[in-house]
Amino acid sequence: MRVTIGDVAVLAGVSKTTVSRVLNDRGEVDGETARRVQEVIDRLGYVPSARAVGLALGRTSTVGMLVPSLDWPWMSEIVQGVADTLEVQKYGLLLYTCTRGQVSLDQFAASVAAHSCDGVLVVVPENGLGYVTDLYERGLPVVMIDDRGFGPALPTVACTNLAGGASAARHLLELGRRSPIVLTGRLEYGCVQERLAGFAQVYRSAGRPLADEQIIEGDFTAAGGRAAVEMAGRSGRQFDAVFAMNDLSAAGVLAGIRESGRMVPDDVAVIGFDDVEVAVHTDPRLTTVHQPIREMGATAASMLLAALAGAPLPVEPTVLETTLVVRGSTVP
Repeated sequence: MRVTIGDVAVLAGVSKTTVSRVLNDRGEVDGETARRVQEVIDRLGYVPSARAVGLALGRTSTVGMLVPSLDWPWMSEIVQGVADTLEVQKYGLLLYTCTRGQVSLDQFAASVAAHSCDGVLVVVPENGLGYVTDLYERGLPVVMIDDRGFGPALPTVACTNLAGGASAARHLLELGRRSPIVLTGRLEYGCVQERLAGFAQVYRSAGRPLADEQIIEGDFTAAGGRAAVEMAGRSGRQFDAVFAMNDLSAAGVLAGIRESGRMVPDDVAVIGFDDVEVAVHTDPRLTTVHQPIREMGATAASMLLAALAGAPLPVEPTVLETTLVVRGSTVP
């Protein structure tokens, strides 16, 4: 039979809350009582559950994380940054995806309602912002990672998308590239709008404003990158550079340019965004705007843990810097 926290409490002559405080080593139990409780724990061979350890605080020592999918190229880095930070503080992680749409969101909602976690980290899935915002407004600590233009409704960790787009444009202009194509993601995403605005502003300031036909809406996939190159070729549009708003679509662009018989970077320079693993495995290796992806996850986790310890969550977004990483797709 499994030994419970109640068994320990009865044999030690204390409450379950006192046992939990001893397990948490919070220093709120006098030395003699703590020694007696620890002796009973040792004698019974009691192994505490996470729920029992958090009983005194009304906590689970577990953080929930809701993400759209694990298929996104940078998601593993976000999750790893979160996991590394939580592990140091002896917190567990419950990871939820929304690959089944509303069914997945309902499952997450049921878990939160059962108090399975102390707070939530979220990369907001489609149609999930309203529910997550409601959780926050009802008092559950929530931190959003990469707001994608959803606005400041929640405490947020993001990166300098506007500056990232601008750095890509400046690099291309310095190389003499005057006729770029911009391959976006879904235009309703705020991060896409910011990257496009930063890029376009630099070209406009240089006397080369972007025409509508230079902007192609993509879907952040390699197939979409290849299709964008084919579309530009069929239209007869002349271009000497492509700024793709994620590395996966940039990899597709590289393939499409190679299939068209043109050379990278001699004929067309290519820049991506994110600096995920694929960027160093393309041929040539991809120049890209580096997002501090793992740091974003770690920063969000640290913010949430601080809130669980009593610190207020920041009202303004926490914004991390992007940097341009130059490789062979722009400079031989």
